Amino acid sequence: MRRKSLLLLLVASVLCYTLPAQQDDYVKPSLSDEDSWSLVLLPDVQTYMKFDYNQPILDLMLAWVTNNIEPLNIEMVLCTGDLVEQNDLFNPDGKKANQASVSQWGAVSSAFGRLDGQLPYILTIGNHDYGIVNAENRFTHFDEYFPPNKNRLNQKMLREVGLNVEGRPTLANATYEFAGPHGRKFLVLVLEFAPRDEALEWAKGVIEKEQYEDYTVILLTHSYLDSNNKHIVHENYKIPDPNYGEAIWQKLVQPSKNIQMVLAGHIGKPNDPEGHIAFRVDENAAGKKVSQMVFNAQALGGGWHGNGGDGWLRIFEFLPDGKTVKVKTFSPLFAISPTTQKYAWRTEPHDEFTFELD
Repeated sequence: MRRKSLLLLLVASVLCYTLPAQQDDYVKPSLSDEDSWSLVLLPDVQTYMKFDYNQPILDLMLAWVTNNIEPLNIEMVLCTGDLVEQNDLFNPDGKKANQASVSQWGAVSSAFGRLDGQLPYILTIGNHDYGIVNAENRFTHFDEYFPPNKNRLNQKMLREVGLNVEGRPTLANATYEFAGPHGRKFLVLVLEFAPRDEALEWAKGVIEKEQYEDYTVILLTHSYLDSNNKHIVHENYKIPDPNYGEAIWQKLVQPSKNIQMVLAGHIGKPNDPEGHIAFRVDENAAGKKVSQMVFNAQALGGGWHGNGGDGWLRIFEFLPDGKTVKVKTFSPLFAISPTTQKYAWRTEPHDEFTFELD
């Protein structure tokens, strides 16, 4: 009997060392209510683009999105801007980037092309998408690589188009109409980085139109809150006529009666998730709650010149009650392997929470 017990103990010990570890705490993303629908928010993707060896991570993230359209009832994808590291750089040094800007723009356009005809995706532009390296002026290649006819599902939703600094139509200032599965009507308002007064006036004129007065407006822009949840007052960019977070709040968001969500990116701190995020709720002129969120990840996974952000994205689940929104933070990069699945969710209160629309 003793010999048999020792043999069983030996077998059990061997199995402990040879069988793969069970990720009992990993659960695939799913809806808490089968009648919910989802929106996926991507943070700044510039560091995925500036090194060719990082670009497959964004491809993986968008492949995960396409494979979860039905399980998560995904209706659209939004991105917070800084699509490339440099807008118009010809000679990268191999350290800050190893791709010329034309290659970066081609790569990000191709990556989002995976969603063409499958999902609408609405992008804003950031400071790195302007000028040569970093917003020396307001010239951008954005409209060349993301024209209005690139994705027929985007064009189907497109309603209003504003002008750029040259007086030409641009999707950097635009609105998209969307009817949610539960009856709530949405208008996604996209604004250029540090929008000019002219752009803010255009936006204000659009959302105040009678046809949109009962819509829930989602403002998507790049620079808005800092990591202390405060509106950004000033930044040292050379572009003319800039409005940062505090001015956007004072001139557009607070006076509005229908903006209820603001989504942005821009901020970051190497290898510190909390340095990339912010959230606050204030009231607009109609007394409606405005949930304002920053989500970024670009300096995670090795700092400013690391892997680009460890594949982090956010899933917004809109519940059938028409007002409750559940937010979760997930990485398809970590989820792809049983070895790393235990890292695929960030579950701190600032990464997994619920807010409500009025």
